[in-house]
Amino acid sequence: MIQIETTPNPDSLKFISEKTISATGTEEFQKSKINEISNSFIKELLKFNGVELVLFSKNFLSVKKTKDVSWDELKP
Repeated sequence: MIQIETTPNPDSLKFISEKTISATGTEEFQKSKINEISNSFIKELLKFNGVELVLFSKNFLSVKKTKDVSWDELKP
């Protein structure tokens, strides 16, 4: 099950998993560097219109969006 939490930044949401999703620690991935990313899951997230950054950690990921896209468009 995935829980969603707000963050102090209204353009970021935290998606928390009950399971470990990253054994390598915290990593940050930016859309501007998508060609340097080998993780296919992260690449797919960054391909969504409006997603500009993904922070990947042990049991959560945080997604930062652009201001011109709403969470209602991205969350489904």
